[in-house]
Amino acid sequence: MHIPEMFGENVFNLQVMQAKLPKDVFKSLKKTIDEDRPLDASIANIVANAMKDWAVEKGATHFTHWFQPMTGITAEKHDSFISPTGDGRVIMEFSGKELVLGETDASSFPSGGVRAIFEARGYTAWDPTSYAFIKDGTLCIPTVFLSYSGEVLDKKTPLLKSMRALNEQSLRILRLFGNTTAKRVYPTVGAEQEYFLIDRKMFDARKDLVFTGRTLFGAKPPKGQELEDHYFGPIKTRVSAFMKDLDIELWKLGILSKTKHNEVAPGQHELAPIFTITNIASDQNQLMMETMKKVAFKHGLYCLLHEKPFEGINGSGKHNNWSLCTDTGVNLLDPGSTPAENGQFMLFLSAVIKAVDEYQDLLRLTVASAGNDHRLGANEAPPAILSVYLGEELSEVVDALEQNKKYAGKGKQTMKLGVDTLPELPKDTTDRNRTSPFAFTGNKFEFRMLGSTFSIAGPNIILNTIVADALREFADELEGAEDFNAALHDLVVRTIRAHKRILFNGNNYSEEWAQEAERRGLLNLKNAAEALPHFDARKNVELFERNHVFTEREVRSRMEIMLENYSKAITIEALTMIEMGRRDIYPAVNDYIADLCRVVERKKALHIESPSAQVLAERLSATNEAMYAKAGELEKLVAEGKDIHGAEVQARFFADKVLPVMNAMRACADEMEVHTAKKYWPFPTYGDILFSV
Repeated sequence: MHIPEMFGENVFNLQVMQAKLPKDVFKSLKKTIDEDRPLDASIANIVANAMKDWAVEKGATHFTHWFQPMTGITAEKHDSFISPTGDGRVIMEFSGKELVLGETDASSFPSGGVRAIFEARGYTAWDPTSYAFIKDGTLCIPTVFLSYSGEVLDKKTPLLKSMRALNEQSLRILRLFGNTTAKRVYPTVGAEQEYFLIDRKMFDARKDLVFTGRTLFGAKPPKGQELEDHYFGPIKTRVSAFMKDLDIELWKLGILSKTKHNEVAPGQHELAPIFTITNIASDQNQLMMETMKKVAFKHGLYCLLHEKPFEGINGSGKHNNWSLCTDTGVNLLDPGSTPAENGQFMLFLSAVIKAVDEYQDLLRLTVASAGNDHRLGANEAPPAILSVYLGEELSEVVDALEQNKKYAGKGKQTMKLGVDTLPELPKDTTDRNRTSPFAFTGNKFEFRMLGSTFSIAGPNIILNTIVADALREFADELEGAEDFNAALHDLVVRTIRAHKRILFNGNNYSEEWAQEAERRGLLNLKNAAEALPHFDARKNVELFERNHVFTEREVRSRMEIMLENYSKAITIEALTMIEMGRRDIYPAVNDYIADLCRVVERKKALHIESPSAQVLAERLSATNEAMYAKAGELEKLVAEGKDIHGAEVQARFFADKVLPVMNAMRACADEMEVHTAKKYWPFPTYGDILFSV
């Protein structure tokens, strides 16, 4: 296996383009990719034909416009390359029109009300900045997805718009610092992906895992993660074989799979890629999750990506490592060691601090879901409160600037940007606080609140847009300054003073921090039903319209979709609980109770007392009836919830009324599980599932 030759073998990348396309066509297409220019229509047919020839050579028979609707997963409609010749034969054809524009029925995709029934048609349009690839014998062409009337129906389009806004404002800032060589600024992302692997037979035997992706019942096993022996521990042979095959499949797709290891919980693992340009990273993360499930299936395993598949042990997140880089290779979040670099770094750092503070609500809601609600705030995950961790040394720099005092680092200088030199900050001293939701980690920020199932497009749309907006304000002010260095210094100091409430280096898990955050005026949006309605706040709508990312109608439609998805997810979970409780747990426990009663009667006939069996039978009977009653209560609440009009009101109903009854029903079932003989319990337990691989 020669990895360099294998890497990207199923991708129509620049190397393949250069080999397959005429020089002038390749040059034109590369200019489109590098400079975000419209595709020259005259080359579309040539590119399409070359792409088809390459795909057919590699065994592809079909093509599809691969897009990312608001379902959270990808979508594809496959068309073959065949075209009739009139003599009963076919040839393989693929036109420029088919490459650039596709048409699909948009009526069954979430639209949040922006698409009327009579406007069911939708369009997909090629995104040439993300390479086409071959998957399962089909040429997949990454595309955007729009409604008949032009509204955005996907996650790629606003991501590209947010990247454009960030590029425009970042270049304005760079020009102020005398940088005339950079032509593009890209946000880059490396998305660490956590997941669970369980035996496929265990998965199939649990209706809750099949229908919802998480266990709705399950008592804590005797051993969980208490010994901390799984984290970075030896990888089991079966898991290692899966990981090896996964790496190979990802490498063939040009995905830079780099790191793999055991995570904290039993059965939990992590995969981390090398960072790349954000829209490509987003596409690749979607492809990665799909590939993980396919490869797991081949190994008799199931890959669980739910944020909290098991109660009482760590859930799975997705750390979004975000930075800004120029097309000349400069990382704008690298502190540097010269006065100009220091001032530039501090300005970009200040923009991020300002953005996170002013738009806490947007960052919080973009990671809000029914699944992630079970994880955020648990001991292994960031809390629901946004804060920024800078690390000890950078915090001292910020404090010195804010207070105009001597800096305790090199030379004990008075901090004045553009005049004195900041020390070069060691990159290994910045990532000490694993409880922080938004941490500076040397030359990037790590946003740790994402759930493992999330498309990274949503959070990065927000990050790009809010930072672009802060840079817009900074550029407007500095472009008219008479004394640039003085204006820069004053702007950074003023920004830090105005937004220092968001900076926190302590323990984000502590109750003291929750109280302190409240005193500071920081938001604590504890669940998705509380967070999501903030999306269409006037300041947020104006932000998106100002930066040409969303229209007000598109903002409202997305909020509607997310709120509806929240209610739908809980509805499915509740109905699954009702079915499992009534059809599986209730009769199984009654069978055990009946056997216990027979034991008691037999012993009585022999004049032998059996108080334990009698007490256990009575206890189980009472708990089983209580669980059955909760199932009935839950059924009524779900029916009531379905009839509620208004997505926000409905979501709050499910959060406030339905979830507590679900929790009560689970408590009854979990108590019975530990007192019911194993042969009677109707499905695999946590112990069976977590230690089966």
